[in-house]
Amino acid sequence: MRTRNRPGALARRAGAALAALCLALGPAAAARADDGDDKGAAPTEAGTSFRTATALDVGRRGTAHAATGDYLYWVYPGDAGRSATVRAEVRLPAAGARHGAQTWQVDVYDGLRRRQACRYGAQTRTVAAGTTTVRLSCTLRTVRAWAEPWANDPLPGAYYVRLTVLDAPAQDMGLPVDASVKVDTVDKGGAEAVGGKL
Repeated sequence: MRTRNRPGALARRAGAALAALCLALGPAAAARADDGDDKGAAPTEAGTSFRTATALDVGRRGTAHAATGDYLYWVYPGDAGRSATVRAEVRLPAAGARHGAQTWQVDVYDGLRRRQACRYGAQTRTVAAGTTTVRLSCTLRTVRAWAEPWANDPLPGAYYVRLTVLDAPAQDMGLPVDASVKVDTVDKGGAEAVGGKL
């Protein structure tokens, strides 16, 4: 005996199939939407070690709310033939809340954790108790496309920026600060070109 599918049964089956499809695609669709929203967004926090360093795009400013004494880490990509300038700014608490001068420093390390020398710039700076802003900068050597195994030349890859206070009164450790870091790069051709050709 033949049975007919009732319209209500078909509707229920179609609804169930649609619900199952939505459940399957929901997470993927949400992830794609999140990726689209976050693309190019500047980071608003920093890592506390090399392993947890926050990724920073060249030309974008990364910010972080931290405490005096924290080690703040960001990581950016270094490409061959380019020279990077790292600029950092720290906004300190009001003068009335502090007890003396502070010394801040920005360092840059390559992917092998080798500290990179600054060609020029104010990498370390001491400010008086009445100063509320510290500005630091470090211009690095041009990244080489290749180097001899024994050389200490900068090579393409990840570069880590570390910002911290070197010296401050004990009473000031832990006070809140607002830090920002920006990395800009320029193409160094001509006399500074590397990779076996000018």
